Amino acid sequence: MQNGKRRFFGTDGVRDVANNGMMRPEQAMRLGAAYTAFLKKNGRSAPKIAVGRDTRRSGEMLQSALMAGIASAGGSSTDLGVIPTPGVSSVACTHDFDGGAVISASHNPAEYNGIKFLDGGGFKLSDEDEAEIESIFLDEKAELLAAPENIGAVLDGSRLRREYAGRLKKIMTDVKDYSCPVVIDAANGAASAFVEPLFSEWQGRVTIIANAPDGMNINRNVGVTHIDTLVSEVIKNKAELGIAYDGDTDRVLMCDRSGRVIDGDIMLWVIGRWFAKRGRLGAGVTATVMSNMVLEDLLAQEGIKVFRCPVGDRYVLDTMRRMGGKLGGEQSGHIIALEYANTGDGLCAGVLFLKAVSELCEDISTLNDRFDRYPQVLRNMPVKDKKMIMESEKVSLAAAAAEKLLGANGRMLLRPSGTEPLIRIFVESRDKKLMEDAADIMEDAIRKETEDHA
Repeated sequence: MQNGKRRFFGTDGVRDVANNGMMRPEQAMRLGAAYTAFLKKNGRSAPKIAVGRDTRRSGEMLQSALMAGIASAGGSSTDLGVIPTPGVSSVACTHDFDGGAVISASHNPAEYNGIKFLDGGGFKLSDEDEAEIESIFLDEKAELLAAPENIGAVLDGSRLRREYAGRLKKIMTDVKDYSCPVVIDAANGAASAFVEPLFSEWQGRVTIIANAPDGMNINRNVGVTHIDTLVSEVIKNKAELGIAYDGDTDRVLMCDRSGRVIDGDIMLWVIGRWFAKRGRLGAGVTATVMSNMVLEDLLAQEGIKVFRCPVGDRYVLDTMRRMGGKLGGEQSGHIIALEYANTGDGLCAGVLFLKAVSELCEDISTLNDRFDRYPQVLRNMPVKDKKMIMESEKVSLAAAAAEKLLGANGRMLLRPSGTEPLIRIFVESRDKKLMEDAADIMEDAIRKETEDHA
C-alpha cells in the first residue's frame, strides 16, 4: 500500500453492485470503522462525521451499516438522509465535523452503489489518505472496536439538510431575471426534493421532471447521462433552457431552446466572465485537458487565464487551489466555484449560470453559436499492454511528429484509459484535415507497435 496505491478505492470512492463485493453491509460497516480509525490516528479522538446518501434502494441499508461501523469504532455520525454529495461537503465544512461520507454511485444505474469520504473541510480525500484507510480495513490484526463507554452516537441531521437548502435559496435570491421558462430534470436522484423549493419563486414557467424517486429509477433514461430526455422536454414545452443533474447532483448539464447542449466548457466561459467582472475570479479558470481550445481563445479576449489539468474533478480542485483560481470544471458538468462549494455542486452551478447570463445580458439561444468549437476527434485503440505503448520510443517519435504537424493550430493528447485496455488518442485543431492526419499518425504507430509485440 505504498505511494498512495489503492486496491478498491477508485477515482471517486468505492463502488460495486449493491450486496456484492465492497457494497455488502458487513464491508460497509468495516469501512466505516476503518475511516473512523483513520481519523483517530490523525488526531481526532472522537470523530464526528456527516453522512448522506442518494435515492437508491440500497442506500439506507449501506448508510445504516456504515454508521454502525463508525459508532463501533468510537465515532459519531450525523444522518443527513437523502442529500446531494455537495450538501454533505457543505455541512462538513460549515459545522464542527471531522469528516463526511456519501453513499452514492453518482451517474451509475440503480443497482450500483458506492461510498466516498470527505475531510473536515468538505474536500475529497487524497489518494494517500484512501490508501491508508484501505490498509486499516485490510489489517486483520487491527483492533477497531471502541470500549463500551466510547461507542459513538447516531444523530439526526435534518436541520443541517434544511440549512444546505437554505444556502442554495439564498444564492438564487438576487437573480435579476426570473422570466425564462425552464425545464428541470432531477434524475430521480438526490436533487429531487431540492429543485421545487429552489425554483419556487421563479417567475417564468417551471417544468420539473424525474423528481419522483422510487429507489430503482435513479438515472434511468434521465439526467446528464440521458440528456436527450431533457432536450425533448425543452422543445415540447417551448422552454428557453433545460437543466439536468446526475444521481448525486455534483454534475449539471443544460440545453438551449433548440436542444443544443450547454456543457461545462460553456458554463465556465459564462460564469468565468461574470466572476471576473465582479472581481471574484482569482487567478483564472481551471479546465481539464479535454476542454475545447476555444475556451482559452474566448477567455483570453477578456484577459482571463486558463489553467489546464488532467481529467477528474479532484485534479481540477488541486489546480485551482495551487494556482489561486476560484472557478474550475470539466466538460462533463463538474463545476467548482470555491466561493460557494468545495466540490462540484450541480444545483449551485446551475444557479450561478442563471445569475451570470442575467447580469451579463446573455442570449442563451446564441451561446453555442458564439462558442465556436475547434473540431475534435477521439480514437480508442485496444491494446494488451498500456504501459508498453506509453513508454514506446516509436510511439513517442510519432507523437512528436503529430505535434509538429499540428504546430500552433492544434494539440494532441495520448493517454491510457483508467479502467479499460485502451489507449485514447485525442486531437483538436481548427484544420480538420490536420486533425485527422495527426490522429492517423498516432493510430498507425500504436497499431504497428502492438503488432510487433503480439
